[in-house]
Amino acid sequence: MDYKATLNLPKTAFPMKANLPKAEPEMLGWWESFGIYKRLRQAAVGRPMWILHDGPPYANGNIHLGTMLNKVLKDIIVKSRSMSGFNAVYVPGWDCHGLPIEHQVDKELGLDKPGIDVRSAMDPVEKRQKCREYALRFIDIQRSSFKRLGVFGDWDNPYVTMEPAYEAVIAREFGRFVGRGLVYKGLKPVHWCMYCRTALAQAEVEYEDQRTPSIWVKFPMTSVPGELQSAIGGRPVFAVIWTTTPWTLPANLAIAVHPAQSYVAVEIAGEVYIVARALLNDFLGLFKEPGHRKEPGHRVLASVDGER
Repeated sequence: MDYKATLNLPKTAFPMKANLPKAEPEMLGWWESFGIYKRLRQAAVGRPMWILHDGPPYANGNIHLGTMLNKVLKDIIVKSRSMSGFNAVYVPGWDCHGLPIEHQVDKELGLDKPGIDVRSAMDPVEKRQKCREYALRFIDIQRSSFKRLGVFGDWDNPYVTMEPAYEAVIAREFGRFVGRGLVYKGLKPVHWCMYCRTALAQAEVEYEDQRTPSIWVKFPMTSVPGELQSAIGGRPVFAVIWTTTPWTLPANLAIAVHPAQSYVAVEIAGEVYIVARALLNDFLGLFKEPGHRKEPGHRVLASVDGER
């Protein structure tokens, strides 16, 4: 007996398998032939304008997860604005200037090897042409990928930063700044790449992690808050500080505490230390490190707020 036939299950005409390898090209092809983005613009004529002028990706390789997330989120915003009654326009673009493209071209040409002077290995004009060809190639590749993601936009008319018309607008606007006396020549420290012989953007700077020596120092206290005196008794009391710049200690004039933080008086081997409550475990851990005496017992005598 076919028990499936006895069940009252919902029925649908949708196929049980998505068959995406076949369905995706058909859907994309229909959108392309139907001119769906152009029709959306025509249907929205007369509505309030809402424009998302894309912050462009670099045309220096295939898209990655971060690029995909960026474009999909923007597409959601634009489509939601369109459904909210706006003439929502998405203007895509590509950034074709800077080191990322030049680095990729160097790799393709084998100029990224140690000992090769990239400035003299190729004529600068020829190098610029290679970079332009590389950028154009990946503009087409990325554009195709964005379309496959279902991102709607004016893909036939993007702005490309290396186009002469785009550069001419920048030069014209810069000339207006000069004419208004807003441009001056001065000195400014910048990050510099010794290999590429060019300035680096902040995002292109990589820092090497280093371990630095640090010390804990105890300073004898000449007086203690009144609410601690009874708990401390006549024991010697020290304020504890931690620093990575021990050479500044001779010039120290004061020890600061945070008014909103809590501090504890902890007794160790007959001495009392004033330590931030949040750092107490770190402080006690010092006595477990190699070279220190065996960890003694400790006892928290009292606590006090920094503002006291």
